[in-house]
Amino acid sequence: MEYKDYYKTLELNKDASNAEIKKNYRRLAKKYHPDKNPNNKKAEEKFKQVAEAYEVLKDPEKRKKYDQLGSNWKQYQSAGGGEWFRDFANSEQGGGFHFSGDFDEVFNKTGGFSDFFENFFGAGSRTSGKGVSYPQKGRDYNAVINISLEEAHKGTEREISISGKKIRVKITPGIEEGKKLRLKSQGAEGINGGEKGDLYLIIQIQKHPVFKRTNNDLFMDLNVDLYTAVLGGKKEITTVDGRRINITIPQETANATILKIKGIGMNNSDQTQNRGNLFVKIFVDVPKNLSEEEINLFKKLRELRK
Repeated sequence: MEYKDYYKTLELNKDASNAEIKKNYRRLAKKYHPDKNPNNKKAEEKFKQVAEAYEVLKDPEKRKKYDQLGSNWKQYQSAGGGEWFRDFANSEQGGGFHFSGDFDEVFNKTGGFSDFFENFFGAGSRTSGKGVSYPQKGRDYNAVINISLEEAHKGTEREISISGKKIRVKITPGIEEGKKLRLKSQGAEGINGGEKGDLYLIIQIQKHPVFKRTNNDLFMDLNVDLYTAVLGGKKEITTVDGRRINITIPQETANATILKIKGIGMNNSDQTQNRGNLFVKIFVDVPKNLSEEEINLFKKLRELRK
């Protein structure tokens, strides 16, 4: 059976203080926590090792007994293990100590203490209690914030209430759909003195009647009468800023032509680049309910094109 070097597991020297033990445990538990390493068996195993080491070293009495074992490890190995190990544990500890949590439950029944721990501290060292003794961060909360495309472009603020406390949340210009805003320590209370969880606000942008967004570019459809499409001209549109501008429709613009207008798309969220572009897809309206005179004019035009 392999000796478990709990100091090495927590990346500590043997003279480490209680504060150093707690600090390293929290750092390593956070690093290897299953929630941060989904479906990662190696990280899961490391997390269990870290928790086991902390369970022993955090308590001065347990740590003292473990340190005494270290100096007797070679004697244990030469004696063949089992019986000497249990005799040593019982004689030194007066029957063993009690672990304050259910290890199998903590790790979703993926395995309990190591054989080293079970042999040294005995099967009776684990109780059926449901609590865990080490600090755990509280559960994170998620909430959705709905904003308009215009608000996403220019930025806005929202006031939310958390446990009776009002907090103003700033939404930066150019923010994207699905972006998460983290409010630290606004989630559930921690367990056993652990830090509070966080609140994540998920940005949801309402569907716009005119514009569609892809990254920082905007896309819109624009109906143009046949005569403007053929002869060219100007057409007024309203931008996402709310400005009314005229765009140029080139002569002989075909149906489904896409015009690119630079720099009047969405603001860039990280402000390292210029605004996106606006792409306008032209749909040519064919005139209806033509008069007899208009029909004759179109016939003449057809004859001219032959």
